Amino acid sequence: MGRGIALGLLALIAGAWPALALADTGIPALTVVTNANGDQEYTVSLQILALMTVLTFLPAMVILMTSFTRIIVVLAILRQALGLQQTPSNQVLLGISLFLSLFIMTPVLDRVYEDALVPYMAEEIGMMEAMAQAKAPVHGFMLSQTRNTDLNTFLEISGRTDITQREAVPMTVLIPAFVTSELKTAFQIGFMLFIPFLVIDLVVASVLMAMGMMMLSPMIVSLPFKIMLFVLVDGWNLVMGTLAVSFGLGGPT
Repeated sequence: MGRGIALGLLALIAGAWPALALADTGIPALTVVTNANGDQEYTVSLQILALMTVLTFLPAMVILMTSFTRIIVVLAILRQALGLQQTPSNQVLLGISLFLSLFIMTPVLDRVYEDALVPYMAEEIGMMEAMAQAKAPVHGFMLSQTRNTDLNTFLEISGRTDITQREAVPMTVLIPAFVTSELKTAFQIGFMLFIPFLVIDLVVASVLMAMGMMMLSPMIVSLPFKIMLFVLVDGWNLVMGTLAVSFGLGGPT
């Protein structure tokens, strides 16, 4: 048994010896080459590693760096205002929010594709330059939808007193400011949606109380009236159109 272990160790050392011999020269698959102009080029292995790392943050990027947050919050408030607990279901609301976000973000994605992905695939620019080109349209979209008050708040918290222009705000400051602004806008839209349904609830509750029907829940009686009102005014078309238009050029200031 001892002889077998010794032979196994020798075989292991013999197999690992080429790798140990190349340890001083580095692994060619994981190298960074500096060009004459100062730019750095990463090998394919490092590029794949960076891409896989970015993909792990993709859900958070979709939720917090696009129009998804505003849309899903407004739809959730709308469902609550209608008094429907599970209709439409969460899966339906998520699907609507995702594809409506894709519709709204299409101009931004087109710029990312044309300015960053196409030149990078044609090997006209490097990976770092492609990332910078892809960042610019997303940064511009988020900046156009972020209020100055929210932006200034997070700039003060971060202590970045050297930033004097909105275009120079880093993503680490812009993302939380953008999310805060989106939540405020979503709650404003949700408040406007809640008012007509609240009026119906008040009218139904008053009528039932006047009739002495205390044991009958006003929610049960008002629900069909709220659904009928929402359908008659073509509510889904109005809500979707309002959400899409709310991301117009310029954004809130």
